[in-house]
Amino acid sequence: MTAFEFHWPWLALLLPLPFLLPWLWPDRRPAAEEQSGGQRVTLRHPRIEALKDAYQVRRPRRQLAGWLHKALLYLLWAALVLALMRPQCLVPHTEVSTPGYDIMLAVDASHSMDALDFTQDGSQVSRMQVVKGVMGRFIDERAGDRIGLVLFGTGAYVLAPLTLDRFAVHQLLEGVVPSIAGGSTALGDAIALGVKKLRDRPEGSRVMILIADGDNTAGNFQPLEAAALARMADIRIYVIGVGSKRERIPILHEGKIEYWDDLTMDEDTLQRIADITGGAYFRATDTSALEEISRRVGELEKTETETRTAYLPEPLYRWPLGLALLALLGLGVFPEGRRRFVRREASA
Repeated sequence: MTAFEFHWPWLALLLPLPFLLPWLWPDRRPAAEEQSGGQRVTLRHPRIEALKDAYQVRRPRRQLAGWLHKALLYLLWAALVLALMRPQCLVPHTEVSTPGYDIMLAVDASHSMDALDFTQDGSQVSRMQVVKGVMGRFIDERAGDRIGLVLFGTGAYVLAPLTLDRFAVHQLLEGVVPSIAGGSTALGDAIALGVKKLRDRPEGSRVMILIADGDNTAGNFQPLEAAALARMADIRIYVIGVGSKRERIPILHEGKIEYWDDLTMDEDTLQRIADITGGAYFRATDTSALEEISRRVGELEKTETETRTAYLPEPLYRWPLGLALLALLGLGVFPEGRRRFVRREASA
């Protein structure tokens, strides 16, 4: 239902100001007799009675014009004050959220995601390319779910809050490049940040999907400590491990391919994170991983339908401002009856 209000209603105190001015600031100018030294000057007309009769017909019209002039002045003042009070119409806008799950994706964006330990169609691809392909398909299939995106490197950052706009989250994920969040891996901080964003959501639908290689080299939280926080908040973490256990792994570093020895994946830590929170662990190369994650998420309780109504103000100041312009136009059309005309008649 549409409502009406003034944004600054206290400005209505200015409405009686024109009536209070004569008492607040009375006219203290000396009278005509005092200005002339107490001597009264009288002008005589040879046919004074005929002159009075000639002006007697115009006097009611001039008096009426004087009242009209005052009314238009006050109308102008009242309309301007109403415009200053900012009248507005509150139009309700209702948003209905369908039942679904709250899923937070935590994606490793450290330098290790440049490692080329996957092969696709006979060519080497990086871990980040595999993550984008795997999670891109997952996001597209989650119709009706609220999905958020957390990136972590040296620090953990919320790239997208929980939203129903799957296309926007997918586009943001496609724009992620390794080392965008720093070269290290704050795995524990990423889990803790995801817990912080999910704990206010209804119970039973809180899900986190963690994509990482298992190594924690930065941050304030240890991965298992953060997993314990997730368990306390009733958040299930499904972990997707990316990487391999080869001794020397090629990586794209400063525009050329090098072989590093410290890029192996710590699957034990990732498995323990999933076990602590009641989730599951999968390998990124497993083609059935997405189907299994989707099936397990579908077994959880969905968030109930949410209805939120917001009242958006629609300004209406144009109407009193237009009335003020009409009053100003009326003052130009009916200029008779002003005080200076009355004074001239009296002095005549």
